[in-house]
Amino acid sequence: MTRDQEQAVYSIGAVARMLDIPPSTLRAWEERYGAVAPQRSDGAQRLYSRTQVEQLRFIKFHMDAGASAADAHRLLRQELSAGRLPAALHDSGERRPLVLLVERDSYAAELAEYFLRTEGYDVAIATDSTQAREQFEARSPDVVVVDLLISAAAGFQLLNDFAGRGTAQVIAVSAIDSSADAMHAGAAGFMRKPLEPLRLVSTMRDLLGTSALVRAARTHQAQA
Repeated sequence: MTRDQEQAVYSIGAVARMLDIPPSTLRAWEERYGAVAPQRSDGAQRLYSRTQVEQLRFIKFHMDAGASAADAHRLLRQELSAGRLPAALHDSGERRPLVLLVERDSYAAELAEYFLRTEGYDVAIATDSTQAREQFEARSPDVVVVDLLISAAAGFQLLNDFAGRGTAQVIAVSAIDSSADAMHAGAAGFMRKPLEPLRLVSTMRDLLGTSALVRAARTHQAQA
C-alpha cells in the first residue's frame, strides 16, 4: 500500500457519488463484512482512502457482473491476500474534464496545472476568491481544488458555496489537517499541502470515475 494511495481522504457522500452506491449500502457492507472499514474523523464522519475506494470499485464491479455482496467481498479478501488489486489508469478516450485550481501560490498552481494538463485535463486557475467565483460561473468545472487559506481564509466559504451547487466535486487543500472541518463544509476530499502531482492526478481519476475498474464495469455493461 503506497503513500500516495492513502493521503487523499473522501467523505462517504463523495464515495457514494463516485461509485453510484447509496451511503446506506456502504455502511451496511462495513457493518456486515468489515472488509472496507474507513477511518473516522474527530466528528465521527467516515473518511475513505484511495485504496478503500478501489476496493469498493472492485466489489461493485463483481456485483454488476452477477456476484452476490457476500461473494464479492470474499473475492476482495482473496485479492487483498494476494496483493492483486489493479491501480487506477487514465482513460484518454474520455472528454477532457475541467479542473478549477483555486490557489494563492502561483508557483504551486502552475506546477499542478502542468501535471494535470499532461494527464489530459483542462485547467483553469484562480488566485483569489473573486476570480474563483467568476471562473466557476463562467466555466462550470468538473472538479474544484480549493486552498482553504485563499483570500484571508475565504476558502471555507468557497468550499461551502461550490459544494452546495452540486455541479462539481470539491477538494479542499491546506498545509494543516483541516479534514474534519472540510468534510463538514461539503468537501468530497481533503489533501495536505504541498500537493504531490501523482497524488493529485490519482485523486482526480477517483472523483471523476476514470479508474481501470470503472472502465471495465462500463465495458461489461455495454456488452451485456
